[in-house]
Amino acid sequence: MDAPAKSLHRASRLRGNIPRLAVSGPDEAVPRQPRFLRPVRALRRALWVVGMILLSMPIQAVLLLIPGRQKVDFAAFFWKTIARFLGLRVRIIGAPVQPGALRQGSRPVIYVCNHSSWADIPAVGGVIKACFVSKDDVAGWPIVGTVARLGRTIFVTRNRTGTLRERDEMQEKLAAGDALILFPEGTSSDGSRVLPFRSSFFAAAYGEVKPIIQPVSVVYDRLAGLPVSHATRAVFAWYGDMDLAPHVWQLAQWQGKRVTLLFHTPLDPLDYPDRKALAAATWQAVADGAAALRQNRAAEPRAAAALPEPAAAPVFA
Repeated sequence: MDAPAKSLHRASRLRGNIPRLAVSGPDEAVPRQPRFLRPVRALRRALWVVGMILLSMPIQAVLLLIPGRQKVDFAAFFWKTIARFLGLRVRIIGAPVQPGALRQGSRPVIYVCNHSSWADIPAVGGVIKACFVSKDDVAGWPIVGTVARLGRTIFVTRNRTGTLRERDEMQEKLAAGDALILFPEGTSSDGSRVLPFRSSFFAAAYGEVKPIIQPVSVVYDRLAGLPVSHATRAVFAWYGDMDLAPHVWQLAQWQGKRVTLLFHTPLDPLDYPDRKALAAATWQAVADGAAALRQNRAAEPRAAAALPEPAAAPVFA
């Protein structure tokens, strides 16, 4: 059994074994409750989520036909409500950058986040008013694909042939004044580390429209009001060939869940020679912030890493 499987196995044994600990402060542990209440809680939350989806879909469909920012504001309200219905508390460190923050003039923003769970969507989408960039597989999922399209999600493939088309589509969104949310790992992880960022996701940063980039570290750091350990982190992580519905049902049974969004100092693509250098600098900020949050250390927005000085030319006698 590999490490992620062992972690998930340990987490499955911990489900329902919420300890009663005397912890003071804002992150007080959730008292143990009878086992039969957990599926009842999950069912109640599931009904709230389904009801919100059914109510919001026709509203958003109408808003898409109306000029203005109402569709953007409603999408953020929708995801914030979904996170609340799931019992997920969102803590914010730093703040989303506003257009025009780095240089003169208004410029769109691309938020770059690490990705470990489907819960990243309501957690991030409820705070940032932007369009998601998702893999094209999601478009075919029942209900989820429809919700994504109503949220004006951009679907991307993993092959090189579609890179230019996807870059142009992202540039069109940026030119229209929209912000974008990227998960450039290309897949979700087990939450114990940040996978390398694929530079192809940063192609939109070097088009006709010049956006700014803000790295965002996303870490689930509280479960039952207690710090998340290596074993319990698997309760949040959704990766590999895990089925979505059972994972949602399992997560909905827990109380005292918290996710922290750490917004770092924004980066200007004009300060980097190419998208590979930009991807590396963005990854470093996200990975460092995520590591601090996982270790329950004090985390602060990370400044942009300085570019290395060019090597001196060799001197020949």
